[in-house]
Amino acid sequence: MIKPIEGFSKLSKEEKIKWVANTYTNNSEETIEILKKYWSNDKKLQQLHDEFIENTITNFYLPLGIAPNFLINNKLYAIPMAIEESSVVAAASKAAKFWQNRGGFKTSIIGTEKVGQVHFMYHGDTAKLSSFFTKIKPKLLSNVASIIKNMEKRGGGINNIELRDKSVDLPNYHQIHCTFETLDAMGANFINSCLESFADTLKEEALNYSNFTERERRIEIVMSILSNNTPNCLVRAEVSCPVDDLKEHHDISPLEFAEKMVRAVAIAKVEPYRAVTHNKGIMNGVDAVILATGNDFRAIEAGAHAYAAKDGKYTSLTHASIENNIFRFWIEIPLALGTVGGLTSLHPMVRMALEILQRPNAKELMQIVASAGLAQNFGALRSLITTGIQQGHMKMHLLNILNQLGATTAEKKTLTTYFKKHTATHSAVVAAFENLRTQK
Repeated sequence: MIKPIEGFSKLSKEEKIKWVANTYTNNSEETIEILKKYWSNDKKLQQLHDEFIENTITNFYLPLGIAPNFLINNKLYAIPMAIEESSVVAAASKAAKFWQNRGGFKTSIIGTEKVGQVHFMYHGDTAKLSSFFTKIKPKLLSNVASIIKNMEKRGGGINNIELRDKSVDLPNYHQIHCTFETLDAMGANFINSCLESFADTLKEEALNYSNFTERERRIEIVMSILSNNTPNCLVRAEVSCPVDDLKEHHDISPLEFAEKMVRAVAIAKVEPYRAVTHNKGIMNGVDAVILATGNDFRAIEAGAHAYAAKDGKYTSLTHASIENNIFRFWIEIPLALGTVGGLTSLHPMVRMALEILQRPNAKELMQIVASAGLAQNFGALRSLITTGIQQGHMKMHLLNILNQLGATTAEKKTLTTYFKKHTATHSAVVAAFENLRTQK
């Protein structure tokens, strides 16, 4: 029976690895060898990685690919994408090339507002609470002057703070709802620092407010935290062209292709089961760029899916139409991103990715990421309504299967050539591999 360990965080990295290998794996020597194989030979670089998080034992690598030929607002980009899934980079690249000669991606920023909240419990007269908040609002703002000073110099800061009565949803629950502009920073630390100051001021001032009863003075701060729901930090990306320019399949007319694309999006709008997979494909492109640029893909995922359900039903993040013989395909998606602070200045690969993207500011990065998501969705839908998703996906997945089977370099070359003309299902690859071995 495995026993709990005390003081694991105080162990050296070597000791942590030995304990994990000896306690939880069947072959401790092999486990230790694999974990150490992924260490960087550059000790300074490895120390940097070790200090990103707690209890580190090794590095976990993801492939970094490049999707070239993204023409965004008449500027050409090669987009770095960090992802483990086959066909994502290829699909984005193919879609980018397709639209490059049809005007490229047109993008615009709809808003950059971010949100934070102080959640608290108040037992008493809500009218008195409202009067109290109006009175202390100037002090709430003055007490964060030192925190927001530098952000204000750059043109950011606090947009608004307001009291919200949420007691209908939860008895005695109220909040200070705050909106922020954090410019090129994602701004989590800045927002949370402001919120904690608001909470302290709220609690202290309540104790001395003469109009409150003793019970009303005892405001209970539950938590002070930013929100990853950012419906007003929004970007739009669009592609469009005359229907007749959608010539790429010999067995389908441009008009039929356009109509099938519109119907595919329409299905994702009305059917949540399809919408989830539809949006997952969008996030394949979005998350890959988010990871490569050192941003928080979990926050972006949460915000995007919340936005997809903002009207009470989960639906598609993309839209498509045919009007006056023009095919249009677009996305509106919340993306609270940063290009300064956090990993952007620490992680060498992140710095390099941002350099490849020509050192974008936060707004520019929002537009790049939205374009990658739209391209990925276009590529997925194009496959679904024509050849089907498996044909292209399995051919891209071919090398993964061959690596699992232990194929040699020569065998990979032979079988890759073979499956250029044959359907690459998992069972077909295994059969072809075994047949090749048998012939030898």
